Amino acid sequence: MKKKLVSVLLTAALTCSLCAGCGSSGSDGGNSAASGDGGSSETASDDAGSTEASSDDGAADTGSKDGEYDLTLYTINSTDADFNDWLANVEGATGLKINVIAAPTDSDTRQQKITTILSTGDTSVDVLEINDEMSASFKNSGWLEGLNDTVMTEDIRDEFPQGYVADMITDKNGQIVGVPGYSGYLAFWVNQEIMDEAGITSIDTKEEFVAYLEAASGDGRYGYGGSWEKTYVFNEIAQFVNMFGGDYLDWTNPANKEAMEFIHEMVEKGYTPIDQIADKYEQMNPKFNDGKYGSLFMWGLGTDYAQADMLGEDKIHMTMVPQFSDKRYIFTDSWSYVLNTASQNKEAAIKFLQYMASEEGMKANYEAFDRYPARKDVAEKVVPDTDPAKEIYSRYANECVVKGRPMLPQTMEFISAMGTIFQSYVKDEITVDEFCAKAQEYVETYNN
Repeated sequence: MKKKLVSVLLTAALTCSLCAGCGSSGSDGGNSAASGDGGSSETASDDAGSTEASSDDGAADTGSKDGEYDLTLYTINSTDADFNDWLANVEGATGLKINVIAAPTDSDTRQQKITTILSTGDTSVDVLEINDEMSASFKNSGWLEGLNDTVMTEDIRDEFPQGYVADMITDKNGQIVGVPGYSGYLAFWVNQEIMDEAGITSIDTKEEFVAYLEAASGDGRYGYGGSWEKTYVFNEIAQFVNMFGGDYLDWTNPANKEAMEFIHEMVEKGYTPIDQIADKYEQMNPKFNDGKYGSLFMWGLGTDYAQADMLGEDKIHMTMVPQFSDKRYIFTDSWSYVLNTASQNKEAAIKFLQYMASEEGMKANYEAFDRYPARKDVAEKVVPDTDPAKEIYSRYANECVVKGRPMLPQTMEFISAMGTIFQSYVKDEITVDEFCAKAQEYVETYNN
């Protein structure tokens, strides 16, 4: 047990030091642990519960006040302008008095503190919010309470993205250990102006995607753009592997090799630039806004494009993911509410989690934090038709196989290693067979 604890703590330390490129939450920043941060080092609530600060250095200040509160929530959202209204809503609906601790804004500090709280059996925090990287590392640790019989019950379970639930928040015993706070898709985005110029009306199949790449590329412009920095690119590698019907965690699958050859061919034919191996989202999105790229995969709702006045159906917009194989595939991510197994207030914590999983709780999250509901039935009801994301998000939920990103317990070691050999492959330093063999070795190495 001691050896396992040391391993998890070391993994968490490396994860938070590298996790800036893993994905995203509800925002467009591209930082899996840092995006969607709602935490703060200085927060206060005037009349809705109690909000305690958690210092960005030193041990976590849990702020527990025995007998005064029903449970303690460790949250990333406490600095949101609407947090107090949200908290008042939750307390009014549940009858609970909630003590709030603001998670540190710094992703490294936050993950280290959450790891410490859970691994040491700290009883002063009951419910926490964790991201996908932490879920991958913690879900089989025994630190998180199973929720199948109390919260994620059969009557609502199927309304959540099934692939995401299975991949990210279900432990080795089949217990769901989290309540997703929202759905945020790795959407397929296109520049409609470039499509119109190229005379392309549809990008629905692999053949149509290739036709668009060819028509849109040339004279310093590329049909596809990416963020291929080594800790960012795994999102795209996994997306193309999925589209070809492969399995990112099984590199003996022939479809994986086919996907890699396709990506390499995009570089060879000038459909996507090799120099984007240095790019993160901060570099990719301005190029998209400037008309350098015709399409890409990106998290969020297009804030960067809106700020550049490039968001719209006649400019840059989301569209359906092309279908390369027998099904359409897309990734979603989330921050999930989890129950500390060491909690001494489990009855109250379960009541809170039940509300978060309910229609009313998800509506409260959507209205306060702009978090798109994780339950597709709730999204249909509470998201207004005027929300530009509703139509395409509804199609993603109903027409695609929605999966969680393929992460292993040693999450960031795996992501970084895969990104390194990917860059070697597209630079022709190794062959596709060497890439696949090394990738399979990494799957086996980091899956413990």
